[in-house]
Amino acid sequence: MRTETTQRFITLGVLLLSLLAYTNAEPVKFADCGSTDGKVAEVDIQPCPSQPCQLHKGESYTVNVTFTSSVASQNCTAVVHGVVEGVPVPFPIPQTDGCKSGIQCPVEPQKSYSYVNQLPVKTEYPAIKLVVEWELTDDFSKDLFCIKFPVQIVN
Repeated sequence: MRTETTQRFITLGVLLLSLLAYTNAEPVKFADCGSTDGKVAEVDIQPCPSQPCQLHKGESYTVNVTFTSSVASQNCTAVVHGVVEGVPVPFPIPQTDGCKSGIQCPVEPQKSYSYVNQLPVKTEYPAIKLVVEWELTDDFSKDLFCIKFPVQIVN
């Protein structure tokens, strides 16, 4: 029979190991696809223990893009596509307003931002390898960032 103290140590150990695994996650390898008004420093997807990220149907993933803007913008809007065999297919996300996704608007030049959003994977999506193209546009529809990263949708 475990004592209450032993149970607390086990719980603390599991919590610390989980935190360690999270903080040791590798940034996602990405390609810039036309960031004219900003520069991406890092892309992180949780959970994504290996690359390409395996996205399970019915699950949702947290996408965090750290970037620096080179322009001022009152607003910013996200557009996401799944590129399948060179054809971009709209990939709906729950929040397209970047100002409601971790960015304090207005966007200022030479300031670093952490954009955070959810990438839901619908159960009706086919199991397939594809490239996600994620853009965040400014007031003039120019890309604060445009990134591409490979994923695989799995059951």
